[in-house]
Amino acid sequence: MSSLHRAGQWFLNSGIQESTGGVARYYLADTQMNRPVSAEITGYAASTFVYLHSLTRAAIYLDRAVEAAHFLTRTAWDRSLGTIPFESEQPLAYFFDCGIIARGLLSVWRETRETEFLEVAKGCGRSMAEDFAAPGGEFHPILHLPGKTPVPRGGSWSRSPGCYQLKAAMGWYDLYEATGERRLETWYHHVLDDSLATYASFLPGDPDPDRVMDRIHAYCYFLEGLLPCAHQKRCAVALCDGIRRIAGYLGQSEPSFVRSDVYAQLLRLRIIADRAGIVPLDHSAAEIEARNLQKFQRDDPDPRIHGGFFFGRQGTELLPYVNPVSTAFGLQALCMWEQFRAGEPPLHRHFLI
Repeated sequence: MSSLHRAGQWFLNSGIQESTGGVARYYLADTQMNRPVSAEITGYAASTFVYLHSLTRAAIYLDRAVEAAHFLTRTAWDRSLGTIPFESEQPLAYFFDCGIIARGLLSVWRETRETEFLEVAKGCGRSMAEDFAAPGGEFHPILHLPGKTPVPRGGSWSRSPGCYQLKAAMGWYDLYEATGERRLETWYHHVLDDSLATYASFLPGDPDPDRVMDRIHAYCYFLEGLLPCAHQKRCAVALCDGIRRIAGYLGQSEPSFVRSDVYAQLLRLRIIADRAGIVPLDHSAAEIEARNLQKFQRDDPDPRIHGGFFFGRQGTELLPYVNPVSTAFGLQALCMWEQFRAGEPPLHRHFLI
């Protein structure tokens, strides 16, 4: 059974997507419990189900994508506030989450043309631009609800603005393509310009090697956010430099702590950059990354684990989190690797999870 099929079955059968259509943040294998449903993770899952449907044409994947999208539009979306909370029981909203949710809804909208998916995606885009706007052209990463006041910055990368926000801003660019609204393109290019001006200082960014690994993950988001403009010389240079830097820091960190999604993100970026004529693919490095990534996917009698990807490894021990985003990135990276070796057409940017 292929890695793709096993991962798809995990999304369908593990219980990670609940009856509401919402998707849990992750499954804790040691306590055998799902964490609470997350709107951001449901957005990622919506994109993943659409991607799986594009490959297999199995109707069940599109059905599940629609269920996830309906959760986002009918349960998670707070019409009175005009935004989407982080989780139902936490009065916070994240700039990054809104961009991921917008992209997930657009993925389902392109397949179904259900108006509500596009309308809520547009609402997420407006919230990002208006609610999160900060002095100096930045965007606050987190807001307290219902007042939409900024959360104090500091600590982890996700509590401060930075180049990683470019992946969320890609939601604006995708909305621009769907609607033709020029201001959406302008907002994306504003974050693009700021990100290109600041990305060089994002890594390593912390003396703790484990935190550096987390920042590598976020730095990959920056590189993914470049893709609408990858043909521009400045973006191509950043992609080329970024892939080299990720590989270097990954090699330093992986003996003590490594995240499976970083292997997946780097492998995806290598393939995309090669297909775009930006950076020739290092076949030996990609082969190693694909093999390392495969080690995080488990065959198990328990359907809550079988086919899913574990989040990371501390030393020689897998951390007990079976993670939807790790699984989504992992299944896509391995599929792209197989397609690359088979000489199949490249992935369209809209399908990048």
